Amino acid sequence: MRTPKYKRVVDVLAADIRAGRRPAGMRLPTHRELAAAEGIALVTASRVYAELAAMGLVSSEQGRGTFVRDQTSVDEFDQRAVAVDAIDLSFNSPSVPGQADLLRQALRDLAAAGDLESLLRYQPHRGRAQDREAVAHHLRRRGLSVGRERVLMVNGAQHGLAVAAMAMFQPGDVIAVDAITYPGFIVLARTLGLELAPLPASTDGIDVAALEELCRRRRVRGLYVMPTLHNPLGWVLDSATRQRLVEVAQRHELAVVEDASYAYLAEETPPPLATLAPERTVYVSGLSKSVATGLRIGYVVAPVELVPAIERVIMATTWQTPGVTAAIACRWLEDGTVDRLEVQKRADARERQGITLAALGSLRSIGHPSSYVRWLPLPTDTRPDRIVAALADRRIAVSTAAPFATTAAVPQALRLAIGSVPLADLAAAVRAVREEVELERDR
Repeated sequence: MRTPKYKRVVDVLAADIRAGRRPAGMRLPTHRELAAAEGIALVTASRVYAELAAMGLVSSEQGRGTFVRDQTSVDEFDQRAVAVDAIDLSFNSPSVPGQADLLRQALRDLAAAGDLESLLRYQPHRGRAQDREAVAHHLRRRGLSVGRERVLMVNGAQHGLAVAAMAMFQPGDVIAVDAITYPGFIVLARTLGLELAPLPASTDGIDVAALEELCRRRRVRGLYVMPTLHNPLGWVLDSATRQRLVEVAQRHELAVVEDASYAYLAEETPPPLATLAPERTVYVSGLSKSVATGLRIGYVVAPVELVPAIERVIMATTWQTPGVTAAIACRWLEDGTVDRLEVQKRADARERQGITLAALGSLRSIGHPSSYVRWLPLPTDTRPDRIVAALADRRIAVSTAAPFATTAAVPQALRLAIGSVPLADLAAAVRAVREEVELERDR
């Protein structure tokens, strides 16, 4: 079969970049210049750059052009690549003192419990009934009225997103998302062949009018949204916006995936979308952020008619959630340990936000007062990748906007994850970020 011409152009440019013939930071020809040089249509030239961007080889900067990305920099999705002696502002693994002792005690309690051997056997695909009831009780106290028949246990919230998407959508389906959103869902969508349709990014919530217009123009199948504590922008949708969002979803028959992974950090919030539209919303969360990232326990709340399909996907992907870790997690849900940890982490996040804002000084930033994230918009003529490289030389890891962008043009911004850095090091690390941003701005 003959290879399409645009594919040959992609292959040549990719080979040049990987071989270093087009070095990091090099500005590539404009779309129009590439089209003229290669004898292809302008829309085809745009497709070439889109494929190179999807391969992680180039980045598009609004108003400036397309640039070769540094292939030696940290992969946005491989947090293990951060040097062991670096201060990591690229990834959140929030912890509070005493968590290791909690695990030791939990293991002792589990060992002294009744039928320990049963936890070593195969568990029900959707989880044991008592574990699902513990999750349902936990959620009912947080404004989501649900019975255990709608709850499924999964291996962390990311697994929850995966099984929900696999059960709800088909390759080629169009899913509306924020222009800036959680990278794990972007990777998931690429893997499943879903088309992400970006909605304009805002500092205070999803653009409902833009979603309505998108649904009029295209056959949109679903919506992925974080209504309570958006990652990375930190907004919490108010009640009126949630209601309008649900009305659009109902009018256009959208399947809604509600990601509540960071919702525990925000207090006195409006009801989840899964309460307002339970017939079309799948609610996903877990204990990785509120308890520990190593505790890979999550849960999915789904409409009753969708539960069997999600259960089949759990069976196909992991068969079950491990019984031992599920038992520990649900014991902590029942005895109030999770509640206490959430209170401690909200206080910890507020303290870290205060330190971060003081260290940033006059630099503009966006974030929730009790979140573990700060978003730094940058002037359009700055180079975030250069700032990241300079900070890496100072043994500080940060992320650009690239992993969070669902648009072809990547916003000029940095994302600071402030939840893993020792408190004693946080101020100095953030001041270093401010210094490098100011140096780049002065250039």
